[in-house]
Amino acid sequence: MLEAGLSESVFLWSFIKGTDGFHDDVQRSRKERVVEMKRLAWTQKILLLSMTGVGLTVAGCGGEGGEGPIVAPPAPPAEYADKHMPAGWWADEAKAEEGHKLFIGGTNPDVNCASCHGKDGKPVKAGARDFRVNDRMKLYSDSVWFWRISEGVPNTKMKPWKSKLSEEDRWKLVLFERNFGLKGKEWDPAKKEWVSLGSAAPAAASAAPAGDTAVPAGGAGAPATAGK
Repeated sequence: MLEAGLSESVFLWSFIKGTDGFHDDVQRSRKERVVEMKRLAWTQKILLLSMTGVGLTVAGCGGEGGEGPIVAPPAPPAEYADKHMPAGWWADEAKAEEGHKLFIGGTNPDVNCASCHGKDGKPVKAGARDFRVNDRMKLYSDSVWFWRISEGVPNTKMKPWKSKLSEEDRWKLVLFERNFGLKGKEWDPAKKEWVSLGSAAPAAASAAPAGDTAVPAGGAGAPATAGK
């Protein structure tokens, strides 16, 4: 009887310990699940923040190439539609150099295109047009380019510059900026495309208006920032 009692006691003790072990395993399993769930939640938050950051970067820079998909720009309004580079300017390196000085702020301190577009054509500010992208810029006629410089681009940081620059100076900027992505090219109004320098069909190109001068630096209505 004593041995039987001892055996039963040992059995009960083992059962109780086994039950305790089972509860310990259950508790441990619950804790592990909680830790795993917290870890998963943090991972999801990190992924969400990363995706948001990427989205903001793309949105801030305009998407592909920092500017969104490559599409043709809108046609210029009637007052600009028939404006073209003054005759003989496409191959005029002296005019292009004057455009370069304007671009980097060397002529008029209030006009510094490079502050947004970069001295080497690589934009330094989000949303600035990258003139080096040939596939995009070849869709811009000289009329559109001149129009954008003159009137700016709505809903962007690109301001109108016609109050700060004479018509001649705006054409000089077109002439210089063309070199970033379309060097050795000129706009052919007849073919409505960029062609090799000197191969455009003769056309009645626009001449700069006589006596057209820029508004003095700091004049009324001058924009504060550069852009295209």
